[in-house]
Amino acid sequence: MVVLNRIYTRTGDDGTTALSDGTRCAKHDLRVQAYGTVDEANATLGLAALHAAGDMARAIAMIQNEMFDLGADLSRPQMTRDADAPYPVLRMIAPQVARLEAEIDAMTARLAPLRSFILPGGSPLAAHLHLARTVVRRAERLASQLWLDTQDVNPEAVKYLNRLSDWVFNAARIANDDGAADILWVPGATRTAP
Repeated sequence: MVVLNRIYTRTGDDGTTALSDGTRCAKHDLRVQAYGTVDEANATLGLAALHAAGDMARAIAMIQNEMFDLGADLSRPQMTRDADAPYPVLRMIAPQVARLEAEIDAMTARLAPLRSFILPGGSPLAAHLHLARTVVRRAERLASQLWLDTQDVNPEAVKYLNRLSDWVFNAARIANDDGAADILWVPGATRTAP
């Protein structure tokens, strides 16, 4: 359980931060950027949730909770030493990825196939979800770079981010009247003939 008696500690005044295993690293370390961007994506989903109701609100709330799990996963290096930890280590697992896939498939079944790229926007919920999608994609890029650079990232965490961006994209389309209110990209629409 997390207990925060004080919000500031002054331990980061030197430009470092503690990872969840207690080791310290620079605040601009790729690992910190990865889990920090997951936190940013979670905040953008919080904005989207302000416009959601019913099943969509419940799904976003579940994902927001999982994103804290994801941040905890990314903030703990040395996966090979998980068994030595004095507490259960929180890692993303394959069933979480599979659940996202099932939800993506269910949303896809409701949507007409795309014949054009769509512009981010539409309803307030869709616009916020599109913003969340772009931040999730950035988190995915950072996590996958960390994985390639260190080989010390849970592969399920990277898979989860990859599926989550697809989930958020489909959710944005659902929020746009099941895609009927999507704003389609018209290539070259503002070009004029010379």
